Amino acid sequence: MKMRKGACVPFPEKLCEGYARQAHSIIANVGADKLLDLFKSFILAHDELLFFILELPINRSDEIGIRSGVNEGLHKDIYYIDGCAQTEAMGIIEQYGQLLLNDGMCAFGFGGHLSHDELMVGKYNVVTGFSKNPSAFDKIFGELGIGLEKEIVTAWNTFNQEHPGVSNSIVTDGHSVYELPELLKERGMYFAERRQQ
Repeated sequence: MKMRKGACVPFPEKLCEGYARQAHSIIANVGADKLLDLFKSFILAHDELLFFILELPINRSDEIGIRSGVNEGLHKDIYYIDGCAQTEAMGIIEQYGQLLLNDGMCAFGFGGHLSHDELMVGKYNVVTGFSKNPSAFDKIFGELGIGLEKEIVTAWNTFNQEHPGVSNSIVTDGHSVYELPELLKERGMYFAERRQQ
């Protein structure tokens, strides 16, 4: 399975593509060469207004400023663009897809305002989806040759203290994902909240 450029895992041989369903969600491993096509299929399958979500880990100096104890988790900033038509959502993928795909730190995805279906990719190629009817994802994954499994092993299941994963922010065509909130401001991107990871 091809990893995102900004992601390094200790045991890549233990990972393979596939997805598993739960009551109202799915979890999947998806190769980097298929991720953008997965999002395009999701967008085209939802004839409704969509939202785009971007999650960025906060920078080190901000993190030090807000943490009060060593046991606290890290934080991330959440940004949205609401009310995207399918063409607008596809435009985000076409224009910024490689930047989003290459980066190992960010999480991003799309969701439907009416259906409340949502599809996101986070670190180490782990895709999560939410739907009242998770079998609706079968067609999208099936088109990409990604099979339904009883359970899957994600990169997170393979890490330990001696063998952690490593994720890095990657500059693509002179841009970083941390520039996206400003680059997408004219399209309606706004800061929603800061969350603990």
